[in-house]
Amino acid sequence: MLIGYMRVSTDGDRQSTDLQRDALISAGVDERNIFEDKASGAKDDRVGLAKALEYVKEGDTLVVWKLDRLGRSLPHLIEIISQLKSKGVGFRSLTEGMDTSSASGELLFHVFGALAQFERSLIQERVNAGLAAARKRGRIGGRPRAIPQEKMDAILEALNNGMSKAAVCRTFEVKRSTLIDTLKRY
Repeated sequence: MLIGYMRVSTDGDRQSTDLQRDALISAGVDERNIFEDKASGAKDDRVGLAKALEYVKEGDTLVVWKLDRLGRSLPHLIEIISQLKSKGVGFRSLTEGMDTSSASGELLFHVFGALAQFERSLIQERVNAGLAAARKRGRIGGRPRAIPQEKMDAILEALNNGMSKAAVCRTFEVKRSTLIDTLKRY
């Protein structure tokens, strides 16, 4: 059985699913088996997609008008298609002509998977190179210290001389939780 999924980015009159619906019906999807979302592709909580993925069963094929209607990103798209494959469900994208039930569609899916892995590796390399360059220039990444080192030295001296944490917080105008969290790191 063919199951359709369609999505538009905005809810309202600006975007319509008519084009996608017509294409899915022309491809043989029964109108009663079409799930839809009116939400940004970047959102995780797409109810229509969740229902479609729950509804499909072994032997079915999930059909979309275009790949970008299904996944937020290439890795997310591959994750969804892998999930479908593990359930014995095929996948078909009308615009790109991808059909995982054919040998060429399966090959295309694996090429996409390799590209996604390559993309993740490149991103990781760039992040690591950027961090190394920053460290080389004396910059340390991460969140700035809540209490500057000079102030912390004075706080530690006051605590070592018997001042209570409550008095330190009042004197140095530091929140108690911030002081306690900072002291845990020393």
